[in-house]
Amino acid sequence: MRVAIVGAGPAGFYAAGHLLKSGAQVDLFDMLPTPFGLVRAGVAPDHPNIKAVTRVFDKTAAQDGFRFFGNVEIGTAIRPAELAGHYDAVLYAIGAATDRHMSIPGENLPGSHPATDFVAWYNGHPDYSEHQFDLSGERVAVIGNGNVAIDVARMLVLSDEEHGVTDVADHALEAFRASNIREVLIIGRRGPAQAAFTNPEVLELGELAGADVEVDSEQAALDPLSRHWLEEFGDKTHRVNVETLAAYAARPATGAPRTIRLRFLSSPVAIHGEDRVEAIEVERNEIVEHDGRLAASGTGETETIPVDLVFRSIGYRGVRLEGLPFDDARGVVPNVGGRVIGDDGETAAGLYVAGWIKRGPSGVIGTNKQDGVQTAKALIEDHEAGLLPAPSAGDDALQALLAERCPDVISFAGWQAIDEAERAAGEPQGRPRVKLVTREALNGAARGVSR
Repeated sequence: MRVAIVGAGPAGFYAAGHLLKSGAQVDLFDMLPTPFGLVRAGVAPDHPNIKAVTRVFDKTAAQDGFRFFGNVEIGTAIRPAELAGHYDAVLYAIGAATDRHMSIPGENLPGSHPATDFVAWYNGHPDYSEHQFDLSGERVAVIGNGNVAIDVARMLVLSDEEHGVTDVADHALEAFRASNIREVLIIGRRGPAQAAFTNPEVLELGELAGADVEVDSEQAALDPLSRHWLEEFGDKTHRVNVETLAAYAARPATGAPRTIRLRFLSSPVAIHGEDRVEAIEVERNEIVEHDGRLAASGTGETETIPVDLVFRSIGYRGVRLEGLPFDDARGVVPNVGGRVIGDDGETAAGLYVAGWIKRGPSGVIGTNKQDGVQTAKALIEDHEAGLLPAPSAGDDALQALLAERCPDVISFAGWQAIDEAERAAGEPQGRPRVKLVTREALNGAARGVSR
């Protein structure tokens, strides 16, 4: 059985590992010259332990029957229908490539950015390395109560010493060193009990070398509905978060040069400014019960807060890939257990999805392991049941197609040459690596390595 997997992030690699164990041959495609998806381009640079999962992926790539094809954009260079003709099955693990919008006035003013763009920029994603972020102002608003919002806030206040031992992209490192930012507001529409942060992310804020973390004591004291929900239904994550935030509210300021302020029960209603962001207007919320669930409801009371920069971090969203069914409302490819459902409501033979494009942007890296394996098992079951369509073309035809349309294809050996070059550049600086951040530089480091 020959399987193509599109998307070389965690879900794609975990699915590949399980398929290889079954005896399948797996070709893993990615639009970037580098593998590992958000592990490379999304995990915060000061979280190297999370990136260690790539060692597992390296072992997968070393197995017989595995090939990596970087710099191949399925949907542009090669259409999904063309790709399917060369394989028994195609599994799409293309993630959620864009962000959700707030849909408020002023959202598109200069100085208002998706957090996804900022994260890709400081992580050295080659398609974002030329972006510009003006860090000359003193106050930034980050909208959202998830881990990405905390990552963005933390990256904005890390000291030079903390930044200097990471693999943050050099252009971002230079910008952070010149930054004039003194205060970061993390604004969430619900209360502390409903925040989506994980415990380590919240605890880490209190360990920053050059920044205080502040929480308003009134907001840290839960409303009756939230307190009851936490006691009856809250899990350990929510309870520890509430305890940690209450501890921050009681902690005196140390006079650190920068401050992160967590502000809850506030919804942005407008971003103001003439030629660029000058302020954000928020409405105060209260927690109410609606249809048996707790929700944030506006009180009509608003406040305008001067800010110089806004990052929205209210969730990722999947993007339609021409040639595949797509659920616009949910931002996913419709499926049942990873089996793609066509526009006619029937299972699309030989087409599968895994990861965020399958279930939406939720969970952590480990969640994608379970998800990728589930889809791989479904694919294997269909193969054993004789439900997969036979490929109409072989590997020679695939290689000819790639040679014609994707002259800069990078193999896994090519990626290893990139990896070696980055690590060698980082070693004299005491950094894990110095990232190559343009396609030209990445392709150059891989050039001459056999596919």
